[in-house]
Amino acid sequence: MTASRPAPLHPDELHALVDGRLPAARAEALDAALDPSARAQAEAWRRQRDALHALHRDWLDRPLPEAVLGAAGRWHDTQANQWRRLAWAGMAAGWVLAFGLGWGLHGRQADDAAQAVAASTPPAQFARQAAVAYAVYQPEQRHPVEVAADQQEHLVQWLSKRLARPLTVPRLQAQGFDLVGGRLLPGDAGARAQFMYQNATGQRITLYLGALDGTPLEAFRFDQQGPVASFYWVERGFGYALTGELPRPALQALATAVYEQLQRGTAQPAGTRQIR
Repeated sequence: MTASRPAPLHPDELHALVDGRLPAARAEALDAALDPSARAQAEAWRRQRDALHALHRDWLDRPLPEAVLGAAGRWHDTQANQWRRLAWAGMAAGWVLAFGLGWGLHGRQADDAAQAVAASTPPAQFARQAAVAYAVYQPEQRHPVEVAADQQEHLVQWLSKRLARPLTVPRLQAQGFDLVGGRLLPGDAGARAQFMYQNATGQRITLYLGALDGTPLEAFRFDQQGPVASFYWVERGFGYALTGELPRPALQALATAVYEQLQRGTAQPAGTRQIR
């Protein structure tokens, strides 16, 4: 009679062990039962985590940027408004009770309801995600991008492959901004890309883009998150958001330049977008 072999360890449980998310007793028993392969994998993940922490240790002691905190607070408010609307429609009563949210069925003014609906649309959420990505990476001095501008051909090929769409990088030197580089970011339903630009004074702007379902926006939309502003639009299933801490007219001029260059890369002629 041979002893039964233990069931293979699920990767999620091994991740939980490495991250310290298991109860002490379970973690101790699991660690003692690791086979050589699983133990080697766990040690590799621990070394990777420690290396990342060491690389960005200065960030651990920094307070979150006010723009990030503000965007997170507004995102929370948007979710709360969505829950309220569901409760009014009688669709979320069970969830309200289960989570103890305690929101009553209060009447709202028509304009407040319209604002809440507009803020919860995919393009508006896309713009807020662009603002958060800007606020996180624009202060970074050592690693503002994953691939620098001196490797632009590789950057464009890599991001085009990951976003499953041929990309072009707008040139903004005539407007005083040079490309710093770009990076890959996660999105709601796929990858997003961020291109970063900087002018001679160190002011930075970012172009955030990715697949976005829904009706195309026939005009630029403007969004303000504290000091961070964005002009955003949706065209042929793709969203674009130009974001920075600039006066609205200056950011609008840059967004128009980006849009016109992107249009010249298609079969359609360049044009100037309306602002809403």
